[in-house]
Amino acid sequence: CQNYISSLGEKRVLTIEYTLLQGINDQPEHAEQMIELLAKIPCKINLIPFNPFPHSGYERPSNNAIRRFQDILHKAGHNVTVRTTRGEDIDAACGQLVGQVMDRTRRSERYIAVRELQSESGAAPIATNRS
Repeated sequence: CQNYISSLGEKRVLTIEYTLLQGINDQPEHAEQMIELLAKIPCKINLIPFNPFPHSGYERPSNNAIRRFQDILHKAGHNVTVRTTRGEDIDAACGQLVGQVMDRTRRSERYIAVRELQSESGAAPIATNRS
């Protein structure tokens, strides 16, 4: 980071994007570790609360946890923003659409497995409009 930052000039800062995952990296000790890691790096920190989607295994931290994390970094002198989540109500927030694509892929894999079983057993194939 130091080499990259020195190539930017005096008025430029690095933006650090940090996705907050409930119970994984959203605790005060994680904020303290980040402060230590970024101690000599002029940067802006953009906190991104995770947008959950089915089967991800991760959850969004509470608003209190997000604010606490932001406050710790801010008190250490960092410029910190929290990305506003939009589209969550229709499962279209950042990261959620990927989950839907992955789910379609799994359906496709199940479909292929059923076709293979039908072929092996000699059962009549399911009529679909898929090619």
